[in-house]
Amino acid sequence: MTGKKSGVYGEFLRTVIIACALSFTIRTFFYEPFNIPSQSMIPTLLVGDYLFVSKASYGYNLYSIPIINRRIFFTPPKLGDVVVFKLASDNKTNYIKRIVGLPGDDIQVKNGILHINGKPVKRHQIKNFHFENDKKSSRQFIETLPNGREHLIVEYSDNSSADNTPIYHVPAKHYFAMGDNRDNSQDSRFPEVGTISEQNLVGRADILFFSHSEKAKFWEIWKWPVVIRYSRILEKIE
Repeated sequence: MTGKKSGVYGEFLRTVIIACALSFTIRTFFYEPFNIPSQSMIPTLLVGDYLFVSKASYGYNLYSIPIINRRIFFTPPKLGDVVVFKLASDNKTNYIKRIVGLPGDDIQVKNGILHINGKPVKRHQIKNFHFENDKKSSRQFIETLPNGREHLIVEYSDNSSADNTPIYHVPAKHYFAMGDNRDNSQDSRFPEVGTISEQNLVGRADILFFSHSEKAKFWEIWKWPVVIRYSRILEKIE
């Protein structure tokens, strides 16, 4: 009996070690989970969304593997990518925004319209976006970037504090990012965030794996049947 017990315990220990090693490998080299705590990326991402971020999309750096002090296997982000990055002011806080400006671009917002290199980005108004658990709604648009990528944005008005900006020149090896909730996003338009260095990129947001409304916390499992947003599970992030 002692031998059988030892065999069972040994098999259990091996299983745990393999599972931990697999989890560490996936999290370090491939995908890392993140959750959305704010409304800055509405309507694309909602508070209570949980997503996988592809860490291999832009290569690896110290945020993937701590012993690496430079980015390797770098692949540049594309216009329209939704990215997670570290805030430059502390290199710790994670932000998630959409890339709207590449190195060398001139970015400006005029009367609520995004301009890239002096040309207005096309946007087409569709039905209003209605906020969860709230009676308010906002104008919703399909915005089309110069490379043809389309995504949704919301705008309360075209006269908010960040709807008319100076021209921002995007330096080499940096990117300009904005939230899809244009009037409620602290992004590259503000000095607290600024342009994003390629060294601060964590990865590209790829897919939602879970989503629940603000009526419940993630750990309140007993509420899941009525608060889970079933239609958003395994939804690709555009």
